[in-house]
Amino acid sequence: MKKILLYLPVLFSSLFYGQTISLTSFATGFTNPTEITHAGDSRLFVVQQGGLIRILNSNGTINTTPFLNVTSLVSIGSERGLLGLAFHPQYATNGFFYINYTNTSGNTVVARYTRSASNPDVADAASAQVLLTITQPFSNHNGGCLRFGPDGFLYISLGDGGSANDPQNNGQDINTLLGKMLRIDVNNGTPYSSPAGNPFVGVAGADEIWATGLRNAWKFSFNRLNGDMWIADVGQNQIEEINKVTAGSPAGLNFGWRCYEGNAVFNSTGCGPIGNYTMPFAQYSHSLNSGCSVTGGYVYTGTAYPNLQGKYLFADYCNNRIGIVNTDGTITFTAPFSGNNFSTFGEDINGELYIGGRTSGTIYKIVDTSAGINDISAGGFAVYPNPASGSVNIKNPASGVSAAAASIFDLSGKLLLQQQLTGTDINTVPLTGLPAGFYMLGITDNNGNETTHKLMLQ
Repeated sequence: MKKILLYLPVLFSSLFYGQTISLTSFATGFTNPTEITHAGDSRLFVVQQGGLIRILNSNGTINTTPFLNVTSLVSIGSERGLLGLAFHPQYATNGFFYINYTNTSGNTVVARYTRSASNPDVADAASAQVLLTITQPFSNHNGGCLRFGPDGFLYISLGDGGSANDPQNNGQDINTLLGKMLRIDVNNGTPYSSPAGNPFVGVAGADEIWATGLRNAWKFSFNRLNGDMWIADVGQNQIEEINKVTAGSPAGLNFGWRCYEGNAVFNSTGCGPIGNYTMPFAQYSHSLNSGCSVTGGYVYTGTAYPNLQGKYLFADYCNNRIGIVNTDGTITFTAPFSGNNFSTFGEDINGELYIGGRTSGTIYKIVDTSAGINDISAGGFAVYPNPASGSVNIKNPASGVSAAAASIFDLSGKLLLQQQLTGTDINTVPLTGLPAGFYMLGITDNNGNETTHKLMLQ
């Protein structure tokens, strides 16, 4: 598989002290991807803005027949199109899934579909049931993300209706669903009901509102381990913001737009004291690296890359950089992955992360190639040179333990090379045929113990 490697200017320091994000090309040939998600199994479902949902298998192949084709229902262009997909928590038994799109009139539609009874890789196109239709005054700021929360309810992000500067102040107006995060119960009511805990239940037209003050939340997600909610809200002219809602927080939070852009006052007309609003957990300025539009991602909860665990990953559509939000709210950016315009992230059933490039049409797997200095001598073995070229040496520790076998794996865990060693003090392992990149070197000693080491081949 093709690998895009990114490292800091001082390569050796990056390998052993920094955090280095690599993108591995997983599949290509998509047109304007807007969502990547799974249905509780190994498949990924890739949503295309034009109205197709395609199945991406765990081996990187793409099914020829789309899972769903709603191209005739969708208006596309600018920020319109098929924007969101969520599978019911009991999808395996009921076959229900939900999509969010702008219809041919430009209005937002949330609809439920059902999986085909005869083919699990195809949806029943005739099964559509419309849950919501919401009038959109302009063509942009449609939101469009769908997620089931840990409470079993369906959450729906809606932008402020578009244009610029929220001219109708929709973000703060509870008489409209625009500029809000909605929460509905799809298991009760026809076609749904509003949970009793929603803050405006009983207010005409506002029952579905769960939170207010959003400009255009382009992707939100739940930490699958602790239930925290992360919302990436696209800013106007200056600030991109990332909001964190700790699991168990009350409904009715106000994220501030248009009173605030990030934590800066934007338009104070009719606004209350700052204590009425929830400020971002993290934010960044457009003046930093020419960013202009945040694409929300996920907290990494997988097991392949311990250094990423607990950190929130996102991207900026304009500057092609991936950002990492640390647990203290600070942000670290990568250098640009040019030519992508990242439009969506995805999480597989194991918590491993993917990212989709709108311009490139490529789905990448996210890899952390950073290493700690202890990796260089884990288990007492010295591994050198590192970076290596052509071969690498393994020197036994002074304790008398000796290396018995060496194995080379790629970063997905695939075994590429294995060699029995002679037990001499220094063994040389040839790396012939391996392309430049990052690998894992496994060493088995004469007592059967195994250690792993990060290895870079240049």
